[in-house]
Amino acid sequence: MTQTRVDVAIVGGAVMGSSIACHLAMDPGFNGSVLVIEKDPSYARCASALSAASIRQQFSTAVNIEISLYGIDFLREIGTRLAVGDDRPAIDLHEGGYLFLATPDRRDLLEANHALQTRLGADIVFLEPDGLQERFPWLNVDDVAAGCWGARGEGWFDGYGLMQAFRKAARARDVPYRAGEVVAAARDGDGFRLTLADGDTVLCDRLVNAAGASGAARLAADLGVDIPVVSKKRMIFTFDCREAVAGCPLLVDPTGTYVRPEGTGFLCGSAPPESDDPETDDFEVDHTFFEEHLWPTIAHRVPAFEAIKPGAAWAGHYDMNLFDHNALLGPVDGVPGFFLCAGFSGHGLQQAPAAGRGIAELIVHERYRTLDLTPLHLARIAENRPVAERNVV
Repeated sequence: MTQTRVDVAIVGGAVMGSSIACHLAMDPGFNGSVLVIEKDPSYARCASALSAASIRQQFSTAVNIEISLYGIDFLREIGTRLAVGDDRPAIDLHEGGYLFLATPDRRDLLEANHALQTRLGADIVFLEPDGLQERFPWLNVDDVAAGCWGARGEGWFDGYGLMQAFRKAARARDVPYRAGEVVAAARDGDGFRLTLADGDTVLCDRLVNAAGASGAARLAADLGVDIPVVSKKRMIFTFDCREAVAGCPLLVDPTGTYVRPEGTGFLCGSAPPESDDPETDDFEVDHTFFEEHLWPTIAHRVPAFEAIKPGAAWAGHYDMNLFDHNALLGPVDGVPGFFLCAGFSGHGLQQAPAAGRGIAELIVHERYRTLDLTPLHLARIAENRPVAERNVV
C-alpha cells in the first residue's frame, strides 16, 4: 500500500476534473501539486463521451447565460487556449444555433427569456410564426406562437474532444492522473484522506468533488455533506432522413424533445416523463421510447422526418441536481478546503470552461476573478434559494 500527499486532489477526471486541473496548472499564481483520480481511464461510459455535446445562451437565468457566453468564446479559441506545443486541439464547433419554439401559453416566457438573453449580449433572434416559416420552410408552425433562434454562439461540438483537450493540456503541465476509485473520504487534520479501492491512500489539503453522476453524492456524504445529486438516464437516437432539411438548427419542440444534425443524419432525444425517470446507473436503451414518443413528435414538427431510417442509439447519465437542475459549484460551508463541481444536470460540457476556471480561481486566489459563480454555491439549498432555470432541456 502506498500513500501520496498533494496540495489538491480532484476526484473525477472527465471534462470537469480535467478543466479544473488544466486551469490550476495554467494559473501563474499556483505552484502546488495536483492529482486527478479517475476510476475509468477509458472514459467509455462517462457523460462527457456520451453527451449530445451542445452549447446555448438560451437560458432564463443570468448566471447560466454568462457561463455560456464565456464558454462559446473559449470553444472558438480552443486551438490557442489549449495548445500543447504545435498541437492545436479541434472540436468541430458548428454554430448552427438553437431554436426554441413556444405554444401560445408560453409565449410570454419566451419573450422574457429573450429580453434577458439579449440584454446580456447573446445574439438571439425572436421570430413570429411567419418569420419561422420563412427561415425554416420545412417547419410545421401551425400550433406555434413564436420561436427564438441563436444566430451566433450556439450549436454543437465534439464533447469527447473537449475533455481530451483539457486532459492533454493538464498532463502537459505535469498534472498526474491516477486510475482508481475513491471508496472513502475523511477529514485528516486540516485536510483530507482518500482511500482507494486498492488500499492506497491520498492525503490532500484541498479536495474537489467532480465525481459525476456515479460518485459525487457518495463522496460528499463521506464528509457529512448531503447533496441532492442522482444519476438519471438519458437516451440519444440517431437517424437518416430521405429529404433534405436545410439549415436545421438544434430544434427544441415545445414538448422538450430536441433534434439536431449529426454528420449526414440527425440525432434526437428528450427527458422521459417524471413518473418514468428513476434514479439508475444502467445503460440499456429503450427503443420503444423512440418509436412511441420521439419519432411522432419530431415528425409532427418536421414533416420530412416521417420518412427516416433509424440508426445507432445509446444511453448516458446526467448528474441531476434534484433541487433546481443547476450546478452545485464552489466551496462547502463548514468543510474548509472542500469544493463541489457536480449536479450539472445535462449542462456540463458547455459549462466546463467557466466551471473549471472558477474552481481554480477559488483555490488559488480565494475568490472568483472571471465570472461570479456564487449563485451556484451549495448554500442556496439550505437558504431555499433555487436558481429558477425555466429553459431545461
